[in-house]
Amino acid sequence: SALGIALGTGLAALALRLLGGDLGGGYFAGVAPALQFDAWAALVYGALGVAAAGVGGWWPARAAQKLPPAQTLKGLGAAQIGSKTHWVSMALIALGAVAALAPPVFDIPLAAYLSVALLLVGGITALPWGVSLLYDRLGKPAATPASRSAPVPVSLPGKVARSRGGWSLRTLVADHLLCMLAVERARRVRESAAVAVSGVVASLSLAVALTVMVASFRDSVTQWLDVVLPADLYVRTSLGTSAADTAYFPPRFVAALGQLPGVARVASLRTTQVLLDANQSAIALIARDLDDPAKTLPLVGNPLPVPPGQIGIYVSEAMVDLYGARPGTVFKPLSKAFSAVVQPSTASDAIEKIATTNPPDFFVAGVWRDYARQFGAVAIAQRDFERLTGDQRVNDVAVWLQPAASEAAVQDAIRALAEQQAGAAGLVELASVRQIRATSLTIFDRSFAVTYWLQGVAIAIGLFGVAASFSAQVLARRKEFGLLAHLGLTRRQILTVVAGEGAAWTVIGAIAGCALGLCVSVVLVHVVNPQSFHWTMDLQVPWARLAALCGAVVLAGTATAWLAGRAAAGRDAVLAVKEDW
Repeated sequence: SALGIALGTGLAALALRLLGGDLGGGYFAGVAPALQFDAWAALVYGALGVAAAGVGGWWPARAAQKLPPAQTLKGLGAAQIGSKTHWVSMALIALGAVAALAPPVFDIPLAAYLSVALLLVGGITALPWGVSLLYDRLGKPAATPASRSAPVPVSLPGKVARSRGGWSLRTLVADHLLCMLAVERARRVRESAAVAVSGVVASLSLAVALTVMVASFRDSVTQWLDVVLPADLYVRTSLGTSAADTAYFPPRFVAALGQLPGVARVASLRTTQVLLDANQSAIALIARDLDDPAKTLPLVGNPLPVPPGQIGIYVSEAMVDLYGARPGTVFKPLSKAFSAVVQPSTASDAIEKIATTNPPDFFVAGVWRDYARQFGAVAIAQRDFERLTGDQRVNDVAVWLQPAASEAAVQDAIRALAEQQAGAAGLVELASVRQIRATSLTIFDRSFAVTYWLQGVAIAIGLFGVAASFSAQVLARRKEFGLLAHLGLTRRQILTVVAGEGAAWTVIGAIAGCALGLCVSVVLVHVVNPQSFHWTMDLQVPWARLAALCGAVVLAGTATAWLAGRAAAGRDAVLAVKEDW
């Protein structure tokens, strides 16, 4: 536990140095914050580590009590072929699936986190059954070629014979027998295999889950940008939407903008803040063109027809979770708070009308995805907004260019127009759709850069478990390796058997880790993410990346087993056989 605390502190310091204080997000460039070390938190984590070690030692100690002493002293009672029931593991996995359906607690997806834990524990405890399921069926087919061949000595001392057409039959059969020995060993000691690769399964499953979640989120954000950024150029006030009532574009500026050379057409947008609940943050009320909501908004599902006499609005997914604004219902909180967005200086008649008559009925005609506003947004047709408030000011203008127009020339013309009309060319921000997309995706990639760091650390921890398990087995199996050396196996062949066992075990770990990771990713994408951030995304599985990740884990596990088994082929292993004579 002490070494773990020291290593974690070192990794945190290294991450701050390499990734920065924002862990790669790029928000605080050039800022290098000092490492904050919490001694009490370190003591708690250290105590948890000691407790986990105690439980981890008590569990196999109970199994050791059942070993027959005489047979165990001769090395005959270590391998237990009898398989344990896997119904407990299946029950844990089923319980995890049920927990994923539970609602959040105090806006925290506690049940979803419990579901992830149950899935991991259930999958790890089912590893012996997985080993039996795979290698029990491979055992008989693997023995068929050797049984049809003539008896061939396993050991091939000296130089390996080679025929003109390639490796000799003798070499092929010998290598096949070595693979059979490794697979048979992995099948017979499935409990040890489960213990050895459990760390790999846990780390790989989390790595796969994070990879799928990040890929799904990035793909959904890319599709979202394609819908919300249809124009070629965007113009906005440099003060942003927070100061929309002090810095805005008047109607005459928008009309003149549409007449500039190279501009095909323009579309304006008005954003203001509305407080619906004193206990919640203000939402964004967006007035824009909604003649075809299916094309102008990233809708979730099809839009609903608006009943006569009501005003159609389209709410973000956060509005459904935070305020219950479900499609097909009248959203009364907006009707009560709508007078707050009316400007007294420009819409006194609208104020008097709203105050003396019934407030308008806003009908929720659809739900759309909004990855920019976590606290909720409502989109309303611009003509309805202007009719109710009399406010014709805009914050953003989307500009479509003519095919042969120069983007730089149009930007210069827009700045000149802003300077001519208001003397405020410096308060105008211009950005092309390519710049906005590139900046948005760059920020996204930097924000999730820390996940790749965590994946590497998690997989390294899993491989440490494989190395520790094989190192312990090398000490316990010295007589076995010595017997194989007396039978004629060379050092290379013994290392091949050990590496084959590592490959067989890590293949099971990679399959189980990938399967569990996909299950956990479904919980993260469809449960944790909506309950935490109030937006959804489409599940996107990067199969090529996952295959490369699993292949790298298998290769690393095989190499780790080979390195740990190098001591098994030494002279001490051969002399260990005499200890029983």
